[in-house]
Amino acid sequence: MYRTGDKILYPMHGAGVIQQIKECNILGEVKDYYLLHVPCGDMEVMIPVEACDDIGVRPVGTQEEIDEAISVLGQDSDEISGTWSKRYRANMEKLKSGDIILVAEVVGSLTRHDRRSGLSAGEKKMLSNARKILQSEVMLALDVTEEEALEMIESAI
Repeated sequence: MYRTGDKILYPMHGAGVIQQIKECNILGEVKDYYLLHVPCGDMEVMIPVEACDDIGVRPVGTQEEIDEAISVLGQDSDEISGTWSKRYRANMEKLKSGDIILVAEVVGSLTRHDRRSGLSAGEKKMLSNARKILQSEVMLALDVTEEEALEMIESAI
């Protein structure tokens, strides 16, 4: 169980700091929830404590993990061939994993694909979301600003 002040990653939403743990009655069920503040996008998210393992909540990455993810951004990854929908499904699975290296792969490959031949509307939205997820984790792990994290990501690609 995490505590107030812990920095965690909530896959598909990004990294944040637990502001409080509170008991809520939702649809007649009383459960404990983490109230997570995600600074990148200034979001507040409630996460059921008991569901954290199932949805892939994990502590924010270490300096070494962030460094590895940043280095992955600059590497040519194996492009998923086929239609945009096939790429979309494969990339969505990577994002859902919450693995920072896989998220960095998605950001890098979609950015390069966009620069070469453009992206579908769905892939553009996915790229934006993946970039925010990665950016939020870099911010919290390295204690840098939103702008500094984005610059690190962009310069690595």
